[in-house]
Amino acid sequence: MPEPTQPAVLLCASADLQEGGDAVTFDVIEFGRKVQAFALRFDGIALAYLNRCAHVPAEMDWQPGKFWDLDKRHIICSVHGALYDPPSGHCIAGPCVGARLLRITLKEEDGAVYWYPSERFHPVSRPDESRA
Repeated sequence: MPEPTQPAVLLCASADLQEGGDAVTFDVIEFGRKVQAFALRFDGIALAYLNRCAHVPAEMDWQPGKFWDLDKRHIICSVHGALYDPPSGHCIAGPCVGARLLRITLKEEDGAVYWYPSERFHPVSRPDESRA
């Protein structure tokens, strides 16, 4: 993954991302439009993706922040049941096998989780707290 070139944006406290727990959702700007993204913790690592199924451009959570399958081992799309591997974002079962979710780069430091804007994803407004 390329080295981030923009300052990191504070997302949440590290404790807000519990293993197998609800995701923290947040808005980003993609191609001039506000869209939702989500962050969750899997195998101790904070991960973030755009909240958009690789099969059909629809938000995937079945209730706000609910992205896990019953076993809490895969991210599931509530629309068509596609299952995604959390570390890679690759679809491993369902109508879009081989496709993948769009990742948003995170950094966890000093008890906080930050996300990095990119050419594709920008903050909705200029954040008060950012880090290099």
